[in-house]
Amino acid sequence: MRYEIDSPLLISLLPTIVQAEDGLARLDERTTRVTVAEGFAERRHFFDAIGALWVAGELVHVEDLVLHDARMDTRTPSHELTIAHSILRMRRRIWTAAPDWALSPSGLSMLAGGMEGEGTLEIKSTKPLVDEDAEGEVDALLSAELAAIDAILERSQRLLDSHSHLGRSEPHDTRERTREKRSDDPLGLFDDEEWDEVARLGAWRKTIAIADALPATLGAALIFDAWERIEPLRRQHWLGGLLVASYLRARGKVTSHLFAFYAGLKTIRHERRRARDRLTRLQAFLEGMVESAAAGLKEMDRLSLARTQMEIRFRDRRSNSSLPRLADFVLSRPMVSSAMVARELQVTSRGALNLLNDIGIREITGRGRYRAWGII
Repeated sequence: MRYEIDSPLLISLLPTIVQAEDGLARLDERTTRVTVAEGFAERRHFFDAIGALWVAGELVHVEDLVLHDARMDTRTPSHELTIAHSILRMRRRIWTAAPDWALSPSGLSMLAGGMEGEGTLEIKSTKPLVDEDAEGEVDALLSAELAAIDAILERSQRLLDSHSHLGRSEPHDTRERTREKRSDDPLGLFDDEEWDEVARLGAWRKTIAIADALPATLGAALIFDAWERIEPLRRQHWLGGLLVASYLRARGKVTSHLFAFYAGLKTIRHERRRARDRLTRLQAFLEGMVESAAAGLKEMDRLSLARTQMEIRFRDRRSNSSLPRLADFVLSRPMVSSAMVARELQVTSRGALNLLNDIGIREITGRGRYRAWGII
């Protein structure tokens, strides 16, 4: 499949390229100057994770994702919610690493789940993303469950072998290799000879050199189109949009935050995103960047206005007041609950409710219990 951009195609895409380049430049320049940049960047992680599931045809509510990230689920997490949280954590990991890390062989190896790669991970921050003790307990429970499943599969395989037909006997060495392969991967989920993920990733990485010779937005659209066509990873197909954001950051187009590509792409019709014509697909991807940049600018206006209104309320408060910290926390989440505020600020539940009333943000549920507050 050809990924070169010829002159007629480039001329047809030129108006959309100009809009995308201008929109991303405005968004990046605005984000570097506003006081709500940190909260805006954190909020975009949530909206992009939701958008990634939307593009894949799944619906996950942002409120459920916020509560799941805070480990305050109101119900058992669904499979889609777990994937959305994986995307959220992956975005945070990419953002804390070097700009070009995600596109390097070592970065792709780690993001893809430990495939072969070289290099070391360069992290800006050493703060752990998850609780190591809790993660160790989960790993121990999972290992015990997997060991029990392996034992059942081994007994079942021995039973099948004992009742196999004698006329279909295989050479001894072939049976041993087959048995070893089944014991390593009894469900056949990880080693599919017909789907070589390493080779597909290698083929996809070759398109980055072609994209580097094009404008940043067109190059990002090109590598995303190649990701959709090649499909390197079966279980992490959503990783393509995150690599697009990393590519824009590595090219210096959006350096103030990790661009939320899926947040704008979900507004584009499915027929255009999955069209057979490459021109239509590239235009759809570029328009998705324009939509995401426009939505980001509007959200930044809302956050800046909310920040100004909250500053008026705690301007004359004492220096050790918790209201400034509450303002930063509210700006970094699409919604907050009193329990989340109490844990973040180390106050009581009653104190959290008092702070939420003092800071003057809107209650968005309209209920008397299990309430939540946010900036709309």
